[in-house]
Amino acid sequence: MPAKKELIGLSSREMERLLVALGEPSYRGRQLFQALYGKRTRDIQSITPFPAALRAALDSEFEINLPEVEKRFASRDGTRRYLLRLGDGREVEAVRMPEPGRNTICVSTQVGCPVDCKFCLTGVMGFTRNLSAGEIVGQALQVMNDAGAQNGSRWNLVFMGMGEPLFNFGEVIAAVRILTDPEGMAFPWMRLTLSTAGVVPGIERLGRETVRPKLAVSLNAASDELRTRIMPINRKWPLEELLRACREFPLRPREKLTFEYVLLGGVNDSVADAKQVAQATQGIRAKVNLIGLNPGPGLPFRTPPDAVVLRFQQTLIAKGVPAFIRKPRGRDIFAACGQLKLMEAETAPARA
Repeated sequence: MPAKKELIGLSSREMERLLVALGEPSYRGRQLFQALYGKRTRDIQSITPFPAALRAALDSEFEINLPEVEKRFASRDGTRRYLLRLGDGREVEAVRMPEPGRNTICVSTQVGCPVDCKFCLTGVMGFTRNLSAGEIVGQALQVMNDAGAQNGSRWNLVFMGMGEPLFNFGEVIAAVRILTDPEGMAFPWMRLTLSTAGVVPGIERLGRETVRPKLAVSLNAASDELRTRIMPINRKWPLEELLRACREFPLRPREKLTFEYVLLGGVNDSVADAKQVAQATQGIRAKVNLIGLNPGPGLPFRTPPDAVVLRFQQTLIAKGVPAFIRKPRGRDIFAACGQLKLMEAETAPARA
């Protein structure tokens, strides 16, 4: 028997074409889209607006698969880390961070990561392959199903999990279009954020998209020497080129670009470093999110004291740069920024 084709990952227009090819009117494609993404249906036979013959025809050729939850890890702060198995047996991770009145889902875009940032556990894994749009959207569907959540504007989604999103540009943008479609999962664009290590051609290409997430750039140093040492990608796209792309990025009204800055104790956390960051980002409508290093086994850096992080923030604010200290979430289960590495958490039990 030939393998069935996967429906998750198809856009509304693609589903319309699929149903027209089966001899059905195009509105059946929109109904299928609404069923899969809006109602999060998992079984073709339960799409009751379709006649039995159409359900049987679809069921014979197509299937609905999501990444399988292999393990869940629960943090003391309410964060959930999901170890997900893909159709080919590869594994990725997603994270859900609940807060009063909203949830944030962090999804992966690649199996592993090719960027090799020296303070990130994912970079230690190396790179295996890109994810498809269906595998990216499927993470969000699976996490929302697990939380028993309804679609709507109380969910944020960030492309900040495993991988460099702009190295998988086409599939990530295809996923964004599905996620934001008002007939499906209906994420407002302002609740989607894409984080990049600084892929300049991807930043420029993202700025030309009509439907796109907000942009976050992992900065982490304001000198080429230091940034190259901790982020080798800086050799290919050094700071001058990266900051030019950030200045030229077409921000929408009231939108700000985000610079993420991971503070490494004794490496990039001095007052002088903060002044360099303020000077480098001058003239860009941006804010800076400060993140004390989330530690992990084998990382050659330490987390700076809270007082050092606060001093860095105050220096930026004094220079007129909006700066915020991001509270770490899920550190105890290796779910925090830079900690995703398909690893067991020793301090929190896994639930099957």
